[in-house]
Amino acid sequence: MAAIEMKNIVKQYGDGFPAVNDISIDVEDGEFMILVGPSGCGKSTLLRMIVGLEDITSGDMVIGGKRVNDLAPRDRNLAMVFQNYALYPHLTVYENIAFPLRLAGASNEEVDKKVRDASKTLELDEHLERKPGNLSGGQRQRVAMGRAIVRDAQAFLFDEPLSNLDAKLRGQMRTEIARLQRRLGITTVYVTHDQTEAMTLGDRVAVLKRGILQQLATPRELYTNPVNLFVAGFIGSPPMNFLPATVEGSSVKMPFGTVKIPEDRAKRAQGKGLLIAGIRPEHFEDSAVMEPGKATPGSTFKTKVDVVEWLGNQAFAYSPFEAPAEVQQQLLELERDLDGEALHTQLVISLDSSSRVKEGDEAEIWVDSSKIHLFDPVTGDNLTVDESAAGTIPSDTSTAEVADQQNAIATPGEQEAATET
Repeated sequence: MAAIEMKNIVKQYGDGFPAVNDISIDVEDGEFMILVGPSGCGKSTLLRMIVGLEDITSGDMVIGGKRVNDLAPRDRNLAMVFQNYALYPHLTVYENIAFPLRLAGASNEEVDKKVRDASKTLELDEHLERKPGNLSGGQRQRVAMGRAIVRDAQAFLFDEPLSNLDAKLRGQMRTEIARLQRRLGITTVYVTHDQTEAMTLGDRVAVLKRGILQQLATPRELYTNPVNLFVAGFIGSPPMNFLPATVEGSSVKMPFGTVKIPEDRAKRAQGKGLLIAGIRPEHFEDSAVMEPGKATPGSTFKTKVDVVEWLGNQAFAYSPFEAPAEVQQQLLELERDLDGEALHTQLVISLDSSSRVKEGDEAEIWVDSSKIHLFDPVTGDNLTVDESAAGTIPSDTSTAEVADQQNAIATPGEQEAATET
């Protein structure tokens, strides 16, 4: 096992485009680090630079205390699990897992012991004599993970390993990967575009946008203290509500009414003019089903509900509102950055399943006013963020400037094999 240090890493292509722009991340020994962001944010490029499949334009990649910029992939002792499995279709599961050991000249006894230990861990014992073409997607991914396990590598690297699986199997494999990493205690860097994977797997999460690190923090810190509109919109499902707002004293005026927020939060946003308020759907509730005493701190307001979706364990109520052009423009830009995820001008309210709010009702809704964020509509900065708990963001620039600016590891044959599987 080994720590991985990325120091001011830049990847610039021939046209001058910086796919990765001055990223510094320290992955601790044994840590599960997630690189997350929408398509084209640079997360896979950064992973490939760690393993040596992409050259580094500038900066230092340090693994286990050793600078590895000029080392070939096979000399970095890293194990990578690809999105497309990269298995040999003509080899059995046993031989696919054994491949890196045979490549390294291991004895038959060592090969057999390590393969059977890995297959037991991954529950593949009954499939050892089968070939990849006869396995499910989840089983193939476990074979790819087994091949990584037997290598005694310094770190595991995962490149969107679950994106080819259906939703139910993704959830199952996510749990298996988490348990495996905890059991082995090996340094792991995991790339995904799925914020659910990021929030459930990672010790810490690095959120990237257009090749630039936006925020590096624990999942809880990202959820409670997003540093800007992008992180706030990317983390959370359903996404955070964004509404036009103005601050007077400790009161925030929004389309559905005026609520009081903590004075320290209000003070940071005073005198800023038109702002964007961010409130997560789960920070609302139907006041009629509130438990006594829960409504403090908070405020209630009335709003016309035009759609209700009841899901059994919870319900979602939707209430449209009007937003000024400048707020709508910022939300449209944010939608583009988030791979087109719609951020409609409607309030999404998460309700307890016992709520009896119906379509067409003017419902009385409670909001936890202590959880309201206020964003600058021009820069996207979170004006109410608790900087002491927000994790790491680039220290020499504002978030506005940031926004502008397999084996051995895998032999070529293995990558070709993936396309044949």
